[in-house]
Amino acid sequence: MAGFLTTHVLDTALGIPGQGIAITLSRQTGAGWDQIAQATTNADGRTDAPILPEAEFATGRYELVFHTGEYLRTQGSALPDPLFLEDIPLRFAMAEHAHYHVPLLFSPFGYSTYRGS
Repeated sequence: MAGFLTTHVLDTALGIPGQGIAITLSRQTGAGWDQIAQATTNADGRTDAPILPEAEFATGRYELVFHTGEYLRTQGSALPDPLFLEDIPLRFAMAEHAHYHVPLLFSPFGYSTYRGS
């Protein structure tokens, strides 16, 4: 089975997909973290293609950073400046060649994730 990585962003405060959120993906190396991909979420809160496709998949340690600040500022809520969650980093490992789905559920003051399918 070939491996790949997908993600999905949901705004739990408003109950809608997180559209237009920039995401970066980095892989841990001996020298630190190398950014290997970037994408922006579509109207469904997903990237148009896997953020790490089969052809580029390798097991190892990864970090997804969801740049939520701009999105939060455009939602019309009165929020403090600076924002509590400007960027949300998620570090995780992929140990087998499989489909990894790492969604982000967030609000202006909290977030959660899990390994989905």
